[in-house]
Amino acid sequence: MNHDLDAALAGISGILVTPYDAEGEIAPGKLAPILDRALAAGVHMPVVNGNTGEFYALTTDEACTMVQEVSAMVAGRAPVLAGVGRGIRDACRLAEASAAAGASALMIHQPPDPFVSPRGTVDYVRAVSKASGGLPIMLYLRNDAIGTDGIKALCDIDGVKGVKWATPNPLKLAAAIAACDPGITWVGGLAEVWAPPLYAVGARGFTSGLINVWPERSVAIHAALATGDYPQANRLIEDMRAFEDIRAEELNGTNVTGVKAALLAQGLDCGPTRPPSAWPLTPAQQGKLDTFMAANGLV
Repeated sequence: MNHDLDAALAGISGILVTPYDAEGEIAPGKLAPILDRALAAGVHMPVVNGNTGEFYALTTDEACTMVQEVSAMVAGRAPVLAGVGRGIRDACRLAEASAAAGASALMIHQPPDPFVSPRGTVDYVRAVSKASGGLPIMLYLRNDAIGTDGIKALCDIDGVKGVKWATPNPLKLAAAIAACDPGITWVGGLAEVWAPPLYAVGARGFTSGLINVWPERSVAIHAALATGDYPQANRLIEDMRAFEDIRAEELNGTNVTGVKAALLAQGLDCGPTRPPSAWPLTPAQQGKLDTFMAANGLV
């Protein structure tokens, strides 16, 4: 089924968790009710092998399995965005597997190599694109230190359709938007809380881990921002801010922990997180989560 990828990029990119079974092995089938709920609520594009999916805790074999299984579960109901990354050979292998699974586009994680260079990253993205057979690309930018020229060089690569902007620097985002092809969609990559300030300088759409737990609220926030109703968006965000605050603790080490703990409270056991992510929540963190879940009718 063909999908409007530009519209999906400007919507909600819902980053799915990776479930595990009692032995700690990936259990993608546990995603079915979570995915069905998110799509029914109106989430525009599910994302597999993102950071909320513990991408860096997975083996490449596991990541390949996840994209195959998620694509099959989505079954054409929405475009699937597939995360790829790590060493160039692993990234290319995963790009090939994502294309074979029927993913609509790739989200290329910014390489965390300590010796990464801006021009080397251009070569990296080109190689991954070639391996996928030319799937459209969303760049995942967590570090804007490469500067506007470096960002433009990446955006000039054939096939780049979007950028997940995951740094809290709206003015640098505005400069990048001005320097690059106007056809690129700049997606707010810091979830709902940061969506309004990034929207204000030209971002459209946002990524979300909340969609695993409360997709209806993410969709309502997106609808408010799409009409320019910032007061309403901020009101809706205020009621879910406690969830994001929990996820941001311990240097963001409870990012996935908070999501999986919330799912567990809803009767959707997706297993623990893998180290070095924190597990479980501390008693104080769990108390905050319990209050949030009860206050919003999520349990």
